[in-house]
Amino acid sequence: MRYLLFLIALAGLIDSSLALKVHYDTGTEPCSINAHWDCGIVNHSSFSMIHHVPVAAVGIAGYLLLAILALARRRLLLLIASGIGLAFAIYLSGIEKNVLQVWCLYCVISQAIIALITLLSLIWLAWAQVAARRRSS
Repeated sequence: MRYLLFLIALAGLIDSSLALKVHYDTGTEPCSINAHWDCGIVNHSSFSMIHHVPVAAVGIAGYLLLAILALARRRLLLLIASGIGLAFAIYLSGIEKNVLQVWCLYCVISQAIIALITLLSLIWLAWAQVAARRRSS
């Protein structure tokens, strides 16, 4: 399970890197699909920065942390960190839906990735606890 979570976190890191490229790019965006799907609008909005740090850079750091925690088999810390990431992704989704009224394809992919990591880390932690109880019985 740790290798699967590691690979999924790497996918998130790549996705966040692509979003960061859009943040700094001034040309035509690869995911400017229509009026409701435009990564450029989202990644150039005032909501794309936290204290002068791009949200996509925070995503890169977060996915790197999740990958390390998965490899280190730090199940509880992985669940906590991914839960924080999921809560932040839900908050950002609310901004996209209610404030900007535009969706970023990279952001939606990232939201799916963090939800999957959170679900799998919960399963992994529960699985380890059940196995530990069986060994102690």
